[in-house]
Amino acid sequence: MAGVPPRSFCCALQLQILDDGAMQTLDAYAVSPKEMQALVSGESARGPFRLIVVALTLALQGCITAPKLDPQQQMIASERLGLAVQVSTAMPVQAWWRAFNDPQLDQLMRQALADNPSLAQAMARVREARSLADVAQAGIAPSLSFNAQETRQRFSGHDVIPPPYAGTKRWEGHEGLNLSWDIDFWGRQDSLLKQARSRTTAAALDVASARLALSGAVAQAYIDLYRNDALADVAQRTEAQRERILEITRRRVRSGLDTNVELREASGAVPEAHVELLQAQAAAALDTHQLAALSGQGAVVYAQILRPRLDPAAILPLPAALPADLLGHRPDVLAARDRIESARAGQAAAKAAFYPDINLAAFAGTSAVGFDNLFHGSSGAYGAGPAIHLPLFDAGRLRAEYRGAAAEIDDAISAYNQSVLQAVRETSDQLSLIEALNAQIVQQERSLDDAEAAYNLAEERYQAGLSSNLTVLNTESAVLRARREHVALVSGGAIARVSLLLAVGGSFDPGEQHE
Repeated sequence: MAGVPPRSFCCALQLQILDDGAMQTLDAYAVSPKEMQALVSGESARGPFRLIVVALTLALQGCITAPKLDPQQQMIASERLGLAVQVSTAMPVQAWWRAFNDPQLDQLMRQALADNPSLAQAMARVREARSLADVAQAGIAPSLSFNAQETRQRFSGHDVIPPPYAGTKRWEGHEGLNLSWDIDFWGRQDSLLKQARSRTTAAALDVASARLALSGAVAQAYIDLYRNDALADVAQRTEAQRERILEITRRRVRSGLDTNVELREASGAVPEAHVELLQAQAAAALDTHQLAALSGQGAVVYAQILRPRLDPAAILPLPAALPADLLGHRPDVLAARDRIESARAGQAAAKAAFYPDINLAAFAGTSAVGFDNLFHGSSGAYGAGPAIHLPLFDAGRLRAEYRGAAAEIDDAISAYNQSVLQAVRETSDQLSLIEALNAQIVQQERSLDDAEAAYNLAEERYQAGLSSNLTVLNTESAVLRARREHVALVSGGAIARVSLLLAVGGSFDPGEQHE
């Protein structure tokens, strides 16, 4: 340190000022050695006045201040969304899937919400966040501890220890209670507590979001199982029709009305329908496997998952009007908003770190040389007083932490804006899809009626010998396509309504909340 001016480096010294039995402590920084010596020796003042002088000196010499940083991102205005999106405190309704009126689906949902690993992971994060909130809460309250130490040592003959202890080996012991209380004058601990609580709320909302997504996945897989079972029925019905046409063709060949060409055509159509049946059954098996996995179960339950008994056209009917503020019920939107509040509280805590940290400390116990003396009344010691810590130089650490806290706010706002935009897009997409599917279903039902009527007429004419086998096969193929399209459209409409329910937060009724 040679050649360095006394004020060019920072020193740390704890002043212990004894006045009427009270101990006052102060962490002093950036005070020159000469000034420090004067303060300790009493040249400046005595008692509490000395503490005031030191505190004023430190305040005047303070050089670390919080930078002025405004968030670079702003929460998106609802006017820009084209919808009157209002963030609500309401939560999505539970057990919305009961509208399906299917006991098997209810059972699968209960198992999924109880045993799914992803949901269990989200719930573990909630417990972790709650524990951190408890830690922050404990930082506001006083802390009390007990410490005891007994050391065998040789005391120097040329130190502060007087004879007869100097130059001898003896036991030195200390034991007592220590009390410490952070007054939190600038609200740093309170901000940390608010940050932890907001994170806990966001984690709980993540659980609600995971529950909603999981229940939606189970419902959609269940509807898809219904769809593939229905397609298997269509393929089975088609196979039976083609076998009947094959038998008619054989009779016509025996009567000389058809040739082996028509017989081969009718015979080849039967296994084609059977292939479609096998494909639908395989897809249904995959849906069964998915339902078992979502419900946290294995292959042992495959045989227990029976065919769904659903009326997909009646699932989750839409209300006459769908309020736009339903988007405020989405757990992910609510969680994103709480993360903004958490980030803002974190910035407030980072700003408070620039100010003096004031603590109250007290101790009471005994201290003695020699184990036998430790518990004598004359060995008692006690004291109490304030402690002030003021940061003056930290190589830019506090400023960097403050900039990081400001960036965390921008990150949280950007995530919130993305969540709201995604909610609006998903809702709009499903509304458009449902409207298009409803219009397609109306037209497709007319097409299916016409195709079945044409097939019945072609079959009658073929039996009467008034049309060819090719006409029957063509009309039968049209009926098959129409039946497939009808199953796909009706099932797709049900899945779209489930997706819309998920997009608006789990309910079409803005008044529904969790119990």
